[in-house]
This record gives sequence, C-alpha cells and structure tokens, in this order.
Amino acid sequence: QVQLVESGGGLVQAGGSLRLSCAASGNIFSINNMGWYRQAPGKQREWVAGITSSSSTNYADSVKGRFTISRDNPKNTVYLQMNSLKPEDTAVYYCILDITVVGSRRRYWGQGTQVTVSS
Repeated sequence: QVQLVESGGGLVQAGGSLRLSCAASGNIFSINNMGWYRQAPGKQREWVAGITSSSSTNYADSVKGRFTISRDNPKNTVYLQMNSLKPEDTAVYYCILDITVVGSRRRYWGQGTQVTVSS
C-alpha cells in the first residue's frame, strides 16, 4: 500500500511564494519520475514540472524561471518551489510519482492542494 500526502498550498498575493511538498510512504522499492500537474477551474489538467531519478528537470513554459522542482530521495518527497506567483497560477496542484513496489510499477497521484493567488 502506497500513500501520497501533499501539503503547502494556500492563499498568497501576486508576487508571493509558496512551497508544495508531496511525500510518499508505504512499501516502496524505488521512485522514478516525479512531477506536478495543476487544474484551474473550468480548464483541463496541465503538466507543470517534472524531475527524473537522476534529477534532470523540465518545466512548462508558463512557469519556467519562476518554479523549481526538486526531490529528496531518502524522504520519498518531491517539492515545488513557486516564486513570483501570478493570479493565473491559481489551481489545484497534484503531484505524481512513478513508484515501484514489489512486483509492479505504476503512477500514483496526490490528493491535490489548492493554490490561490490574489491580484
């Protein structure tokens, strides 16, 4: 059994910062790719950032230069540091982790955390 717990969302003014965390627990053998998606009201879920097992990172153009994804492997945790936030960053943010347990590998999703940026 694997569980993901997200934290760090909240309400912030434009130009402010937030740091999201997503920690996995359970009978985990290894974690490959980690990442973040977001879904704004009335819009489709979109990819935000990703980090590989070797810590290579990629970002959506809309967040490049403002967001930083990182990971702590011993803690099975992925982070998203969000700076210079804009109202258009308002969304529910979901982490994703590609986790291998004994006998299988699949993608797990976090429960989502709300980020609201006021103008």
